[in-house]
Order: sequence, then structure tokens, then C-alpha cells
Amino acid sequence: MRGLGAAASDRARPHWWPDRVRSVAGLAGVAVVLLVGGWSGCLVGAVTALVADRLLRRIEPRVARDRRRRESADLPLAADLLAAALRAGAPVDRSVLAVADALGGPLAERLDRVGRTLLLGGGPEEAWAHLGPVPGADRMVTAALRSSRSGAALAGALTRVADDLRADRSTAAEASARRAGVLIVLPLGLCFLPAFILAGLVPVIVAVLGDVL
Repeated sequence: MRGLGAAASDRARPHWWPDRVRSVAGLAGVAVVLLVGGWSGCLVGAVTALVADRLLRRIEPRVARDRRRRESADLPLAADLLAAALRAGAPVDRSVLAVADALGGPLAERLDRVGRTLLLGGGPEEAWAHLGPVPGADRMVTAALRSSRSGAALAGALTRVADDLRADRSTAAEASARRAGVLIVLPLGLCFLPAFILAGLVPVIVAVLGDVL
């Protein structure tokens, strides 16, 4: 019922009516106008609203970010499952559909579209393009297209792709851990720096100035 109400509200709203992002950007511009005032405030407010609208639209929604992360995390397993299905003798389209049924989640939806496109006679470029938005899937797509053109074994290439994706994830996790360590130490250093200045440098400076004066 809620979805039907939202859909009806979207249909009733004129096309020129501002969405949430534009409304927030407009409110920011109005706030700047009220704060600055005058013609200069109007100019700065208009620029602020425009910049805020552009910046807010670049922010990735949380749902899209979570979906992208899950697709990227499931990609190595999907490559391994697809390689196993191909080694068992199944054709590519049936293998992709079987992996989609076994995997589940947002990546499975894309793989299902890949398999159905191949099953209905679509070209490899058209079919595997469904994986284009998934981070890291370009390697799987490249291997599949190369196999379709040259007849090279796809199962071995997918196994190597899965190993490379896992290695990349491990490297990224280590880099994130090191970056987190730096970010943790940084506030501590900023907290201890004033104490070091007050306890270590200030007495020395006072003593030197006392001797000089």
C-alpha cells in the first residue's frame, strides 16, 4: 500500500516540481540569502543552491552502495561456481543460470539476465554487458568474450579471475587496516601535542627568557 501511495504521489507531482535533493539545495540557498542579505546574498545563495544540488547528487545512496559491495563480494564465488559448472560439461548459458539460482542476491539477478540473454540467442557482448556496473566484473566479462571469440577454455580463466579478485580484496583490506591505524593514531597525537608543548617547551622558553631578561 505504501508503494502504491508513493507511485500515485509521483504521478500526481508535476515534472517541474523539485525533488528532495533540489529542495534541500534550495533551502541551503535561502539560508545563505537570509544570512548574507542584499543583492550579494541573492547571488551567493543562488551559487550555493547550484553547488549543493551538484554535490548532493554525486553522493551514492546507501542502498546502491550496499548493493555494489555485496555484488563485489559475491563475484569471486560466482566465478568459481561458473568454472565448476563449465567443467561439468554444461553450456555457458545453462551454467550462468545455474550459478544465478545457487548464488542469490543482487549479483544473481545480473547473472540471470546474462544467462537468459544467451539462452534467447543474444550476442556475448550484449549478454555480459549486464555485469558491467559490478566492480571487478570486467575481468570476468573479458574472459567470457575472449572465450566466445577464440574458443579458449573459459573455466580455467574464471578460476584465475576468482583468485585475482580474492587477492585484490585481501590487499584492499590490508590497506584499509593500515589507513585505520593512521586515523586512530592521528587524534591521539593531536591530543598529546598541546600537553607536550605546555610541559616540555614552555618551561624551557620561560627559563631562557628569564636568563636573557
